[in-house]
Amino acid sequence: MTEREVLLNPNKLVRHLRKPASEFTKNDILQFIDDNGIELLNFKYVAEDGKLKTLNFVITSKEFVDSLLSTGERVDGSSLFSYIQAGRSDLYVIPRFRTAFVDPFSEIPALNILCSFYNADGQPLESAPEYILRKAHASLVKSTGYRLKAMGELEYYIASQINDLYPSPVQKGYHSSRPFTNWEHLRIEAMQLIAQSGGKIKYGHSEVGHFSTETHTYEQHEIEFMPVEVEDAVDQLLIAKWILRMLGQKYGVQASFAPKIAVGNAGSGLHIHLQLEKEGQNAMIENDRLSDAARKMIAGLLELARPLTAFGNTIPTSYLRLVPHQEAPTMACWGDSNRSVLVRVPLGWTARTSMIRDANPQETGEIPYIAGKQTIEFRSPDGSADLYHLLAGMIIAVKQGLLDENALKKAEQLYVDVDIFDEAHRAILNQLVQLPQSCRESAESLENHRAVFEAGGIFPEGTISRFIRQLKQFDDQGLSERLYGREEEIRKLVAQYIHCG
Repeated sequence: MTEREVLLNPNKLVRHLRKPASEFTKNDILQFIDDNGIELLNFKYVAEDGKLKTLNFVITSKEFVDSLLSTGERVDGSSLFSYIQAGRSDLYVIPRFRTAFVDPFSEIPALNILCSFYNADGQPLESAPEYILRKAHASLVKSTGYRLKAMGELEYYIASQINDLYPSPVQKGYHSSRPFTNWEHLRIEAMQLIAQSGGKIKYGHSEVGHFSTETHTYEQHEIEFMPVEVEDAVDQLLIAKWILRMLGQKYGVQASFAPKIAVGNAGSGLHIHLQLEKEGQNAMIENDRLSDAARKMIAGLLELARPLTAFGNTIPTSYLRLVPHQEAPTMACWGDSNRSVLVRVPLGWTARTSMIRDANPQETGEIPYIAGKQTIEFRSPDGSADLYHLLAGMIIAVKQGLLDENALKKAEQLYVDVDIFDEAHRAILNQLVQLPQSCRESAESLENHRAVFEAGGIFPEGTISRFIRQLKQFDDQGLSERLYGREEEIRKLVAQYIHCG
């Protein structure tokens, strides 16, 4: 890293050690602990419920910390994963040094490190969520030569006591500024802490959703990240969720990533952007247009769109969001800058014009050509998503598209540039495949396609069976129709899943 890159990086370990996080070693972590008076070490890892778990260690000697960083620690796997039997439940949690960051909420100097799971033989746990993602990405690289970067758009609501000094119009909160938004300061504080924890943030803003009940105001916000390696993309989303919830506790408000807070008001998605790379270069654009590789990956995502909801839309209220006319997708199609499609190609910087010079005639410096920022956006997932499994499933879909000889033709057939819900375009709508409308339907789709995800041992059979079983137990087919007009039942359902994911 250059001196400038070190000084601009908000991660305290990067600044102190003067190297990128990807190069952190055990001795680097020990040096930082010694130099900064760290008194507490926290191992964090994700269990079956998708939330971060914590194992605390009070630092009593350098030898003790060295042992922890060298060999990890034992945990009871049967208490973390339903499929691990109590009779043989011990697992190892092994720290990934690149994920280390200073705990911003600890009352004493503390360091957090994310961990991976290993079995009794010292091998990666085949069913561990982070290992399934690792296997999927390795399979993509080996089969196609492409690597994948990803990032998420993390939408959430802040629920607080009513403050109507500067009320914001209902469903008109997009990019509002203070004083017409009450929780911009919480979002900015979250962005600072996420960046200090290693997250690569693009921007933050208030979102469309804004409404009030008799007792509370609900305000929607979004934090969007930069594309990073897929494994890192999941890590930064998990840490961001934890930080936002911790700040909610600090300020006495509720931060929720639930897909639906109230029927008739904007839901919260977790749109995932993908970017193909080959030999370190963005492979999404060729000759100022979307590349064939990008179109093939879109075809793969659309073909497996229905079973992917099993990982990206995991609770009944997910399917109260995936309805027409709510800027949420319902059909497997794609388009440019169209928010009703499943895969959207966001506006890129492929036009060879100089907008900066037009806005700033005094600018004489060189303006870089930045088509390398192009991504595609997968819009069905929401805050209930099981992130490791979702990204692993999406990688499998991308690989299938890249290897499919007919993928370009399929992509061409599924491209739309019109409002598919306009009566004039009903013929187009009728040709498209509809996304599942319930957890039950999602489970059945995963069951029908399970062989694709289990191929090559990426998803263990037991993992797929567990998702199918959990989704089916909701028995929620026809839920929207059953709840129509029943406000009290809807409120109870929303409250049940308010802290999903």
